[in-house]
Amino acid sequence: MSVSYEKFDLKEVINASGRMTILGVSTVSEKVLEAQRFGGEHFFEMDELSRQVGAYLAKLLAVEDVQIVSSASAGIAQSIAAVIGKGDLKHLYHPYSEKIQKKEIILPKGHNVDYGTTVELMVQQGGGQVIEAGYANMCTPEHIEMALTENTAAILYIKSHHTVQKSMLSVAEAVQIAKKLGVPLIVDAAAEEDLLKYTKQGADLVIYSGAKAIEGPSAGMVIGKEPYVSWVRLQSKGIGRAMKIGKENILGFAQAVEDYLAKESESGQEMKDRLQPFIEQLNQISGLNASIVQDGAGREIYRASVRISGGKTAHQVITELKEKDPAIYTREYQANNGIIEFDIRSVNQKEMKKIVARLNEIMQ
Repeated sequence: MSVSYEKFDLKEVINASGRMTILGVSTVSEKVLEAQRFGGEHFFEMDELSRQVGAYLAKLLAVEDVQIVSSASAGIAQSIAAVIGKGDLKHLYHPYSEKIQKKEIILPKGHNVDYGTTVELMVQQGGGQVIEAGYANMCTPEHIEMALTENTAAILYIKSHHTVQKSMLSVAEAVQIAKKLGVPLIVDAAAEEDLLKYTKQGADLVIYSGAKAIEGPSAGMVIGKEPYVSWVRLQSKGIGRAMKIGKENILGFAQAVEDYLAKESESGQEMKDRLQPFIEQLNQISGLNASIVQDGAGREIYRASVRISGGKTAHQVITELKEKDPAIYTREYQANNGIIEFDIRSVNQKEMKKIVARLNEIMQ
């Protein structure tokens, strides 16, 4: 029997939550599948594959080097290990040695978040120790400087909708303070759509997820300056061994990056235009009040924001949307405020009709 939902007794899923890890993040194109198939059908010298594909992507991205990793989370852990160990083989095999002193990683307090796991755990996995700078609702360059000690190994900046957006220093400001203090800056930009912006601003290492905006297979990449990227690549013989990525996904991811850079993504206006009929249909359902809102982190992403009333709570509606087949997943971050958001980037017109029909059934 060929692969199917039925074979494994699985529910079909309509993904209106965005590019989320819990749902497999994104789907891939035929060209990416073809590249994965080529990888699966051939052998390679894996060190050479890693270096050469990284060099190819570095030219496309106008950076010094690129290392493909298994995920953005793996990219954080291996980048932390890289800036602490600085290519030292003893550190490579003993990254958690108590003798290592210079392992402090300065992180804005509002960036120490849970995105499915915690930023702090990934830093610790790389052998680092988080030193929080500033406050939950404010971090300035001066707060970063106050956190500096003789044991500071790097500054880590998380560019994400999960983090606190209010009164936080920008990436450009983080670059400037890192240069002033003489320490490298690592930017986790996992779901960001601009693959060129942060290296152009001067970040030393920038981490992207392969399966989110890029719509590739399960993968990630660490891009940026030398010798930092080479130190990250070295981690494949250390902690990165447990996070290794297969040849199929290396080649599939490279194709996805190439395609992503060549194509024009759906613009914000196009997204709003596609949302408008959906919003109008939702507003015809008793107990729902829908409007279009922009992504909280300021990205050019627009979603349907639906306020629930009429005897049902947002949490109840979310639960009922998931119960049947197909299961409908939404963004739940504002459920406590009675609001559900629908991200339509991975939703087609047919699926939007199914969402409207299900909500109509639930609210009745």
